[in-house]
Amino acid sequence: MFEVGFTEILLILGIALLVLGPEKLPGLAEKVGRWTGRARAMARQLRTQLEHEVTMEEMTRSRPAQPAPPPPAPSTAEAAAAYSNPASTGPELDLDATVSGVEAGAESPADAAADAAVAADVPLTKSAS
Repeated sequence: MFEVGFTEILLILGIALLVLGPEKLPGLAEKVGRWTGRARAMARQLRTQLEHEVTMEEMTRSRPAQPAPPPPAPSTAEAAAAYSNPASTGPELDLDATVSGVEAGAESPADAAADAAVAADVPLTKSAS
């Protein structure tokens, strides 16, 4: 399409020497060299970034699709009823765990006995703990 040969380059340099003079021509050549170096560096960076994106996309395609984890099973009948209720606006909060910061599975035996007594509406007896 547009080819520049050796004779055309010599002609352009000769005209630039006549127009700019011998004082300004080295500064112009330096600026052109810097711009060319910057353009090459930007093109190299773009090419490596595109290659990285393509390899990442190929890796995600080649990785087998992992099924979504099943929803957590409710631990009590009340939680099951709330979970299966379509009119529920969101997940229920466990206020005991939220306030105390202790998870339900990390209870002491005395706390478990107290919870069972409250649930059964039985008066609590003092234990020797």
